[in-house]
Amino acid sequence: MTQLLRLAMWSGPRNISTAMMRSWGNRPDTVVVDEPFYAFYLKETGTKHPGAEEVIARGETDWRKVVEQCGRNANPVEDSPGRARTLSAPTGKKIFYQKQMTHHLLPEISRDWLRDVTNCFLIRDPAEVIASYIKKNPEPELNDLGFVQQAEIFDFVRRQTDSIPPVIDAGDVLRDPERLLRLLCDAIGVEFSDAMLSWPPGRRETDGIWAKYWYAEVERSTSFQPYRERKIELPQRLRELEQRCRHCYEQLHAVRLR
Repeated sequence: MTQLLRLAMWSGPRNISTAMMRSWGNRPDTVVVDEPFYAFYLKETGTKHPGAEEVIARGETDWRKVVEQCGRNANPVEDSPGRARTLSAPTGKKIFYQKQMTHHLLPEISRDWLRDVTNCFLIRDPAEVIASYIKKNPEPELNDLGFVQQAEIFDFVRRQTDSIPPVIDAGDVLRDPERLLRLLCDAIGVEFSDAMLSWPPGRRETDGIWAKYWYAEVERSTSFQPYRERKIELPQRLRELEQRCRHCYEQLHAVRLR
């Protein structure tokens, strides 16, 4: 039986992470899971997100069980929205794609399991992230944006593997999806599929139950949206925050696939 590739794609909020999940989820050889640490994160931090009580009630709030689900002992099959079960039976899939959010990996969660998965990183320019984020939350804090956590996870993986894990920039993906996806597939040793370039509109059973609050735009999409160059001027109060995020972003941006 072909060994399952467990692919964790680490992104912060307000990125193209859900579109990237659509892309991989459209492959016939891939099963996806949507933000498996989200329920734990909400319960532990008390963050007030839309539908938080429902996410906590229906999600897995024990981080150790989430790690079992995502790590090498897991054999996932599609289950209830936003979750994947752990079973001993084979799934018939070759790739287990995990949409992972960097800020959900709180400090108390062991990092040891990261050795058991193939870690990739999806980055986006912090000015674009913050400009999008403040439409829903006008006063973001550093930990809300995931850049520091993304750099920390990246550094851990680099030390453990003694190599640079694959990094892709959202702007590069939107400018030329096929080229970047081919580079990514080559970097992790899987064959590129044209199915990754377009997908049917609508919701998926594998979407988290929070999709009704966050995924309207993705549900209308059938492909990655073309990149649009925009001039962004953040409020003065957010300039220092943007610079702190940019310090982390540029470390990964310098080694991105291109």
